[in-house]
Amino acid sequence: MAEFADHRLPSHGLDADAVLSRLDELAVDDRDWRGGRVFSLVYSAGDDVLDLLARAANRFSAENALNTMAFPSLGWMQHDIVTITAGLLGADRRPADSPKFRGYLTSGGTESLLQATKTARDWGRGTGRTTRPNMVLATSAHAAFEKASHYFDVEARRVPVLADGSADVAGFADRVDDDTVLVVGSAPSYPQGVIDPITDIAALAQERGFLCHVDACLGGFLLPFLGTLGHVTKAWDLSVPGVTSISADLHKYGYASKGVSIIIYGDAELGRLQPFVTSNWLGGLYGSPAMAGTRPGGPIAAGWAVLHHLGEDGYLHLAEDAWQAAAALRTTIDSTAGISLRGAPDATVLAFGDDGSGAVDTFALGDALADRGGWYFDRQTPPDSLHATVHAGHRAVIAELCADLAEVAGELARSGTRADDRSTRYGTV
Repeated sequence: MAEFADHRLPSHGLDADAVLSRLDELAVDDRDWRGGRVFSLVYSAGDDVLDLLARAANRFSAENALNTMAFPSLGWMQHDIVTITAGLLGADRRPADSPKFRGYLTSGGTESLLQATKTARDWGRGTGRTTRPNMVLATSAHAAFEKASHYFDVEARRVPVLADGSADVAGFADRVDDDTVLVVGSAPSYPQGVIDPITDIAALAQERGFLCHVDACLGGFLLPFLGTLGHVTKAWDLSVPGVTSISADLHKYGYASKGVSIIIYGDAELGRLQPFVTSNWLGGLYGSPAMAGTRPGGPIAAGWAVLHHLGEDGYLHLAEDAWQAAAALRTTIDSTAGISLRGAPDATVLAFGDDGSGAVDTFALGDALADRGGWYFDRQTPPDSLHATVHAGHRAVIAELCADLAEVAGELARSGTRADDRSTRYGTV
């Protein structure tokens, strides 16, 4: 990375071109996501969409959604995003006598999962169910639930996944008790891209009388369209009896700017537990729907813009591109000696690595792919694997990746090379 000797505030400000030039220097070692080399963190629907996002975000870059009385446009956009998302996530396919839903925007999937957990805790306290709440979830459920457990004092009871990577509902049933406030299913799970048996998890919640959250942060803006295309048939959304809340990230397969996520509660009364409101200070009534106070208007505007720009036909096209790219990668993994898929992925997120024979070292494979073509995959463990979030932008380069993958795996099998660095990092501090 480019280094600058002076980290103090400059005595005299630089002109705009000089500042932008320094930003370019700082980015010199960043990964080439625009070229389709990165299979993590960024989702690309092409330069035209990227330009729209930049223009929409810039238009509202100074506005603050903390107070939508001052900026009613942002309030209207949030309402529109929530309503559109609820329709995609099955709110319109529930029985006619279902309660009204309620939803909120958050800064990302982590915040949505934090809010789902806090709401469940407050529900458990408010109903008199427990003062020592716990939640039951698979080992594949997102790490953000561990953060929620730590922040909100809700015990997290993890249950090992089955051989195909899906949640073990029988294992859930063994771990729930009278203090359980929440069970969690993923659609799909981040580590291996598996859609959990949401119908069975939600039925357990309904039978025992606690809440069920579906973490569709990864799949919420992909699975509805893969379902329409006939690629995914599993039930996973708000239309499943017993599902009480669901979350989806617009900045993932919705192809919006970071960071916009949505959490929807199937019952508006439950949803009212999420916001924080106080008048216990000298500034008047203060309320916020999620963790943050100040909320940047740019991501909200960009999220609204991309939904209306792409529309249903645009998202169907992007979903098909992502599906075809992921299918090509899966075929190559299945046909290449020494490597295999992890679990049974349902959509366009998958993990792969050594097949247990010891012929190919997983992390050496990742290193070699980076050296060969600049391909970037997150490392995971256990088991050791490379994680691939395949999106529409990968379809143009997937044949090149598949060729490199097959060639590199063969070379490693012959050489027996192993990676010295066995570390795995996703988030950083």
